[in-house]
Amino acid sequence: MTSNAISKLVLLMAASTSHARFASSFVILPSPTATTATTTTFLASTSAASSQHNTILPDTTQPLSPQTFAGQIERALLSKFENEDVQRIVTSWRLLDKDYEHREFVGPQQDPPLMDPESSKCHQLAPSYVPGLRAKTFWDIDDIDWSAKLRDSYDVIKEEFLRVTADADKLAREGNNVWSGALTEEASGYGEGWRTLVLLDKGSWDKENVNLFPKTAKAVHDSGIPATEVFFASMKPNTDIKPHSDFTNFVLTSHLALDIPCNGQNKCRLSVGDDTRQWMNGEVMLFDTSIMHDAINESDEMRYILMLRLWHPDLTDVEKKALQFLYDAIQVPGLVSQDPGERFMAEQMVNMMHTFPNPKLLEETEPSGFAIDAEKGLGSRKGKKKNSKRKGKGAGGGRGFGS
Repeated sequence: MTSNAISKLVLLMAASTSHARFASSFVILPSPTATTATTTTFLASTSAASSQHNTILPDTTQPLSPQTFAGQIERALLSKFENEDVQRIVTSWRLLDKDYEHREFVGPQQDPPLMDPESSKCHQLAPSYVPGLRAKTFWDIDDIDWSAKLRDSYDVIKEEFLRVTADADKLAREGNNVWSGALTEEASGYGEGWRTLVLLDKGSWDKENVNLFPKTAKAVHDSGIPATEVFFASMKPNTDIKPHSDFTNFVLTSHLALDIPCNGQNKCRLSVGDDTRQWMNGEVMLFDTSIMHDAINESDEMRYILMLRLWHPDLTDVEKKALQFLYDAIQVPGLVSQDPGERFMAEQMVNMMHTFPNPKLLEETEPSGFAIDAEKGLGSRKGKKKNSKRKGKGAGGGRGFGS
């Protein structure tokens, strides 16, 4: 991985987040030329996609150079976890270094199986790829404990959402990057109707927004969902989101439908591969956005959902912790420092980032804390200054680690 690529990757993580972002995870930002090619890939026709399969993994037996930032992260990862426990994660990290892009027709994994790659839309595009994970369009949530708990919290979450968002001035004044849009030209190609309001990003709680939506944050936290990202998402009337991949296969996406116009009339729909479902108020969906998917709002009103990104259920607990460590190391490079003091400070910062905030305490304390400064480095102070805050999720933010 070149120093230029690492610089782009670190700057992306320090400065921004996006829709689910559309939530790619391991992939560095492409050059302008590569962006054009990539856009062509994920918006390509089904027949074109089927001719671009790439499922043969390159050799990943050699460790990354310790002279690179990627190699330093790998070294820190293997010092923290047993190699045999995180081998798939190490493989994924090395595949990133080799610019591997997993492209596969996953129709045969569906129920019932789909066998014609030319007519099916069930194509997976995952430059951020952990081998051995199932690829299903929609997952059965009946046996998932957290989904029932989240569904039971629907009335509380919807009431709070409608009440808080009704005061647009207060929301804009006290919230952090409220209703952020697309962060890149590539992402805007998905459609302009998508906006987000973040509560949790890559394991780090947004204290300002949690303070505005404490009941929602608590309901998510208490449900036990293994979430890496949580945010409200709006979709404008009579808009659509073009077919695309979110570029990562080790994180799934869940929606809790909050306020669906023309509820039950099939006006607001989500398609993943060849499967299409409508959003229904109070219902939870779980699906794989590494598979080509798109959405549409054919009504004359805004559509609102609570969107969650969560670890793939085929990952082990250790693998989830290893992936979280990679997220953290990109955001807080001090975690891989050889200096014990700097590493200790970085670990304390990460602990604070992951701690679920107490909304009552947030109201009583000064809204400031340690932050990562792109120029000053670890431990700079941050006050409640809008322009210094992390950017919110838009309708896709390019293919960076965690984007």
